[in-house]
Amino acid sequence: MIEQEIQQIKGQLKGVTLVVATKGRTVEEINKTISAGITIIGENYVKEAAEKHHHLAGKVAFHLLGHLQRNKVSTAVKIFDLIQTADSLPLAQKINEECKKINKNMPVLIEVNIAKEKNKTGCAPEEVEKLAANISRLTNLRLKGLMTMGPALADAEELRPYFKEMKIIFDKLQKEYNLSMLSMGMSESYRIALEEGATRVRIGKKIFA
Repeated sequence: MIEQEIQQIKGQLKGVTLVVATKGRTVEEINKTISAGITIIGENYVKEAAEKHHHLAGKVAFHLLGHLQRNKVSTAVKIFDLIQTADSLPLAQKINEECKKINKNMPVLIEVNIAKEKNKTGCAPEEVEKLAANISRLTNLRLKGLMTMGPALADAEELRPYFKEMKIIFDKLQKEYNLSMLSMGMSESYRIALEEGATRVRIGKKIFA
C-alpha cells in the first residue's frame, strides 16, 4: 500500500521533490518508503529523529520540518541534512554556531508564517527579505529557499492565495540568493501547491493511511 501510494504521488509531481513526512512512523514503515525510492524523510521532533537516525543514517536524508528549539540545535545539526524551519536570526545564528563546532555547512530554508497566524511559528512575510540577507552572511549556513505550512483550512482550495503569495516572495529573492527550494503543500494541499509553483512537497498522511 505504501509503495503504491508513493508511485501514484510521484506520477503527479513532474520533477518536484517528494519529502515523506514520517512523524510518528516506525523505522519499518520508513524502510518501506526507502524501498519504494524515497530519498528524503521529514521529521518534526529532534528526539524522535535522533532515535530513527540511529537505524537509518546513510539510507535516507533527514529534513527538519518542525519548529527547532534553540536548546536542541546542537543535536539537530548532527542529525539533519537540511533544516526547513529557520524562522529568526537568533535561531539561524545558533545553528551557524553549532555547525562551526562540527565543521558542517547546513542548508536551510526560511519558514514563513504566510497567513500571520499568532499560534504558529515562522517569519512574517514582510521580514523575509531582511532575514534572507542576514542568513546569507552566516558562514556555515547555505540559504536554499523558503518553506510554509499555510493555515489549517477545511477546503484546501482556500490555501491557493497563500501559496501564490509565497511564490511571489520566492521569485523576488530567487536570483539574488540563488534559491532553488520552495517547500509547500502537504497531503491535503499538495496538488494546489504544485499548481502554484512548489518545488518540493511534504506528504505523510496520504502515504501511510
